[in-house]
Amino acid sequence: MPATHLLYLHGFRSSPQSAKARLVAGHVARHHPGVFLWCPQLPPSPRAAMAQVQDGIAAWPQGSSMAVIGSSLGGYYASWVASQARCASVLLNPAVNPARDLERHIGEQSAWHDPEERFFFRPEYIAELRALDVSDHPPAGPELLIAAQGDELLDWREMAARYPQAQQIVLPGGDHALSDFPAHLEKALGFCNLA
Repeated sequence: MPATHLLYLHGFRSSPQSAKARLVAGHVARHHPGVFLWCPQLPPSPRAAMAQVQDGIAAWPQGSSMAVIGSSLGGYYASWVASQARCASVLLNPAVNPARDLERHIGEQSAWHDPEERFFFRPEYIAELRALDVSDHPPAGPELLIAAQGDELLDWREMAARYPQAQQIVLPGGDHALSDFPAHLEKALGFCNLA
């Protein structure tokens, strides 16, 4: 059943203003005007972020179908959302073990798109991240992994090992931001099977 709703989840310190989020929004508006795209600004608390997403999805019309795209920490969240909603997910350089990787970022942080904007990443968020781990569950829907071998923040080998059942596109080179995402946009959105 084609997806009538698309959820895009940004990464740590990122926002709906990220290059990939804007690219997805532009493509959906041009080619799938009947699809509702939601890219919420996620709060720093993982528990609060997923509560916000759950509330938003719950308000969608009965019988609507969805897909989720997540980048970096948003990819980790997307796996959790897909396991709840039983939908397709596209994972862009997803965080595999953010509880481990973000421990060193506890404290005040600046937003990537507006360095003036500050937020506090609290120690209790690490346990909240662990509570969202669905790596020991079989995927509830089809998964597409796009991983760059040149990712300077996360290890593509961990991504590939974490998503063995996913359709995998492993890119030679590249970077964490997936700067060449425009070349993979149609593949990613085609996988979402948008209405």
